[in-house]
Parts: sequence; C-alpha cells; structure tokens
Amino acid sequence: MPLSEHEQRLLDQIEQALYAEDPKWANTVRISDPRSHYKRRLVKASIGFALGVVLLMVGVVAAQIWLGAAGFVVMLATCLWGLSSWKRMNGFGDSPPSRERGRRPQRQSFMERMEERWRRRHDEH
Repeated sequence: MPLSEHEQRLLDQIEQALYAEDPKWANTVRISDPRSHYKRRLVKASIGFALGVVLLMVGVVAAQIWLGAAGFVVMLATCLWGLSSWKRMNGFGDSPPSRERGRRPQRQSFMERMEERWRRRHDEH
C-alpha cells in the first residue's frame, strides 16, 4: 500500500532529522541489505551450534548429564534460529497470497482421499 503524500513528507522529515543527528548511523541503515543481516545471524547460529557441540561433549566426558542436555538445547535452538534466518534470506519464509478465498484446501485428510478413491472406483464399474 503506497503512502499518502502527507505520510511521505513526514517520513522524509524524520529521515532528514535522523541523518542530521547521526549521519554515520543513518548512512549505515540506509545502505544495509536485509540479506547481510541474515548472513550475520547465520554466522552467529553456526558459532552457537559449535558451542553447543562442545558443551555436549564436555558433558559426556565429565559425566554431567545437565551439561550435555544444555549443550543439546543450545544446538537445537541455534539450529532453528539459523534455519529461520536461512529461509528468510532466501525468500522461503514469504507465503504467496491465496488466489481464491472460498477455495478448498489442497491438502485433504487421509479419509477424504480414501473416500474419493472409493467413489472413483465405484463410478468406473
């Protein structure tokens, strides 16, 4: 949805005020690409995953179950965080808009598929 003329002027004024207050920060924000943000998150997630592996191994060697479990939780959390960042970076997180509102979902339940097959077989004979 495009901004109205008044909203666009207000946005420009806010941008100019921010640029005047801190030009270095404003320039950094203006130039930054969202993909670089997600790449940094992927690097942090990889480091966190490696830290989780180390915690898991130390917990196993030291026979400290809680430390091993904490390492596993760290590995799991950073893996999920990195996967979500990777999806957003590559555009997989965006869902396409639905074409028709009243349309039946494409995914049917097991019983619906079986009933449909039964009807087709019955109609063929």
